[in-house]
Amino acid sequence: MAHDRERDGRPVLVVEDSDDDFDTVVEAATRAGVRNRLIRAAGAEIARSLLAREAAGSFSFMLLDYNLPGVDGLAFLEVVRRDPVLAALPAVIYTTSVNPLDRDAFLRAGANAFHLKSVQHADSLRTLESIFDHWLTRAAPAPGGPRA
Repeated sequence: MAHDRERDGRPVLVVEDSDDDFDTVVEAATRAGVRNRLIRAAGAEIARSLLAREAAGSFSFMLLDYNLPGVDGLAFLEVVRRDPVLAALPAVIYTTSVNPLDRDAFLRAGANAFHLKSVQHADSLRTLESIFDHWLTRAAPAPGGPRA
């Protein structure tokens, strides 16, 4: 999968408090040839501040962890989906939670996709590369066109 991907050149918002998990995201993006900037928010409040400062549509998509300090990822997603300016921001959940009720709750709250973090590093890299491939090339809008 090592192709240069920047059809959608907007940055990706990565809401992740774990340094190790963020490093894995960066490694997967590098391996996948992603040239989009990865902007990290180590918690929901930081992400909220970033989203409030940026113009609508500034981010390609948001990679969101569930287990965050303070406000969890589900509560944060619910806030994002209630905001008419941010409601269309694609939200991809990337979490360790294997509870099917959590998955269902995220999907009901408006998550676009739900992926499990693996304890196996190679599996995590493959999952993240697939996420980048989909959201930066396949689901990305053509220049001037609507988002799929």
